[in-house]
Amino acid sequence: MAYQMNQPKITTPLAMPPAAGQSALASPRKSRGPWIKGLVTLVIVVILIAGGVYLLNGSGGLGLSGIQLRTQWQAVFLTNGQVYFGKISKINNDYIWLHDIYYLQVVTQPLQRSQEGDTAAPQQQEQRLTLIKLGNELHGPRDEMIINRDQMVLLEDLKDDSRVVQAINDYVNGQQQPAP
Repeated sequence: MAYQMNQPKITTPLAMPPAAGQSALASPRKSRGPWIKGLVTLVIVVILIAGGVYLLNGSGGLGLSGIQLRTQWQAVFLTNGQVYFGKISKINNDYIWLHDIYYLQVVTQPLQRSQEGDTAAPQQQEQRLTLIKLGNELHGPRDEMIINRDQMVLLEDLKDDSRVVQAINDYVNGQQQPAP
């Protein structure tokens, strides 16, 4: 024996006809939706543009904002092992402009023998690091380099009492002395 229960019927209320002066298609809540979406989209676009301008101007994300341009000596280490010493005049996302450039070069010199030394002994040589001013080479480059940032490994500020800065100052002072 099965019992059947009477299930109540679920009915939906009938739609009310629109009041006088209102359209059946537009309700007050739905008309605000596109306006709010447009405002949110505009705010997001403005934030993205401001962030892009901030990054393109080199103000953020580059890690080089603390460098003192044109006033302090820097060492620029490249991927090929070469090191250049100079002053940075400009930096952007792709390049670094370096001027007043010096670099190190290994110079091999024969050792001097004493007067009592054996003349048949092989000539011994000494290797020394020498600081070279850019521009004195055979091809005569200008004293400015534009270095691709992809080729840069490290950038260091040099202290005023470093041996490199002292050697540069000695070179500059030797060049500026008046001729007798």
